[in-house]
Amino acid sequence: MESTIIIDGHYASAVVPKKEVDRAFVLRRDPRDLKKTLEERGYSEKKVNENLAAEILDVCLWDTISDCGINKVCEINVSNKTVNETVEGILLVLDNKKECKVGIVDWLGTLEKAGQFENYFKMSKLSKQP
Repeated sequence: MESTIIIDGHYASAVVPKKEVDRAFVLRRDPRDLKKTLEERGYSEKKVNENLAAEILDVCLWDTISDCGINKVCEINVSNKTVNETVEGILLVLDNKKECKVGIVDWLGTLEKAGQFENYFKMSKLSKQP
């Protein structure tokens, strides 16, 4: 009897053998909204910044692609979506009614176009050496 197993977590793709993975879904969220949520949950500034950097730089997406292969990875933008809307989108992909895609979000470009890039990546000034 064949069964479906769903594994959730940042490192799920690293613990399941590639041959056992049919689809890997990477849920993406607008970093501006993500920041508010993490701060409301009381995350430390360091933890907020780590999570935001990972989201903006596509860390989970590229780790999953590396672990599973690009043909098995589906990126879904869950910004402003309910859990039910997100699940419906995943089910549409699994039922082959919606295309599985990678490269659908560009948070770097989004932040830059909104003039907010510097708010998320602050460069420290190097002191002049004598």
